[in-house]
Amino acid sequence: MSQPDNSKLATASSPIRMRVQGMDCAKDAAEIERAARSAGVAEGDVKVSAATHIMTLRIADGDLPKVRPALDATGYGFEKIEDGDTSSDPAYKDPSCRRALWIVVALNLGYGVVEMFGGFLSGSQALKADALDFLGDGAITFLGLLAIGWSLTWRARSALIQGVFLGLLGLGVVGSTLWRVLNQTTPEAGLMGAFAVGALIVNILAVLPLLKHRKGDANMRAVWLFSRNDAIGNLAVVIAAGLVAWLGSAWPDLIVAFAIAGLFLHSSWMIIRDARSDLVEAD
Repeated sequence: MSQPDNSKLATASSPIRMRVQGMDCAKDAAEIERAARSAGVAEGDVKVSAATHIMTLRIADGDLPKVRPALDATGYGFEKIEDGDTSSDPAYKDPSCRRALWIVVALNLGYGVVEMFGGFLSGSQALKADALDFLGDGAITFLGLLAIGWSLTWRARSALIQGVFLGLLGLGVVGSTLWRVLNQTTPEAGLMGAFAVGALIVNILAVLPLLKHRKGDANMRAVWLFSRNDAIGNLAVVIAAGLVAWLGSAWPDLIVAFAIAGLFLHSSWMIIRDARSDLVEAD
């Protein structure tokens, strides 16, 4: 429950930065910000970046223990960045964990390309949109592996480039889906369903290498969130394929494509917005 305004913590000139572990999307950032405000942090004194997954708190060091219980209750992990902008997160520095993450990158990027091909082969816009999710997850994990020890400025620049690139991919899928609305052809439901089931299998395979490296509730939450959200998109495509076969119509495919691509574009925009804000703050 939020505290009354007269209990708000004082604003500090020197910010505290913390790396957030387990974030999946902009909705998670908003949840963490609400938790900090419930502990007395003023609205303008907390910001969680969807681009760099870094939380900035403009409160005194002595007030941090007052905020930590509310933050920890969210289930995410919070690592204070002690030395400049770099992080000492041990998970990414563990060679076996890094190998597991490289496997995840390969599976996501690889099947993203395969599923995009499947979308063209079957005439399914929903498959193309779902392929964006694979490509986006692979790109985010890839950036996380490369950005170990990078400054906030360089992480924000990389996230900005990534956000623009993913946004352009999303716009391309939206554009091609609009074209299909005007020039409808019914997708090949069998192929569409086969590639969507393959996506579910690949998501399971991508989670397996990470399970033995989970350390605590935050990392387990991250694995769960990534697999759950990806599976929801895959299942939506499977259901759309079934409806296409049943109704003999392209509309289930087109509706799911718009829904997935819209969520993808929203996430890309949040990454771009927060990356620009992080660059301004770094400067």
